[in-house]
Amino acid sequence: MTTFIDSPLEVRCLQYRREFHMPASIDATSRHILLHIGTHFGAVAMPAELGEQVQHKLAQAQVAAPVVHHPRARRWTFITGPARPDGLTAAVSAELFRLYATVACTGSQVVLPSPDDERTGYRVWVRPPATTMPPLNVVIEATLAIGAPKKRAL
Repeated sequence: MTTFIDSPLEVRCLQYRREFHMPASIDATSRHILLHIGTHFGAVAMPAELGEQVQHKLAQAQVAAPVVHHPRARRWTFITGPARPDGLTAAVSAELFRLYATVACTGSQVVLPSPDDERTGYRVWVRPPATTMPPLNVVIEATLAIGAPKKRAL
């Protein structure tokens, strides 16, 4: 029996899986494409304004990270490599919290742009995925560097 993939949603999900080796799946209820966070992928979400600055800082360091923009929520999600087992310290978590940035937990899912999302502008790629992802800690370090309190000269 031959199975035909005919919906744009299924084609896009298959593209994520084959071209970018992302363990994506389609949620049957919501019809969203989900990226499973854990062994191979991580994610950091933050306000769009901070995200633009982080992306600029990463570009200066010649680091490219795929970024999903959620225009209505004005948030960016950076797709990264997986989290290390030693994870985040309480101090780093607190600082990210202060910046309204969050690190996706192992076992969670991130919604990737579908053709319908892109057509409606609901969820779009700022920077599309590549075959390699930056380490999670590199994106976190860039975020913390941008958000660090500025010291005033006396």
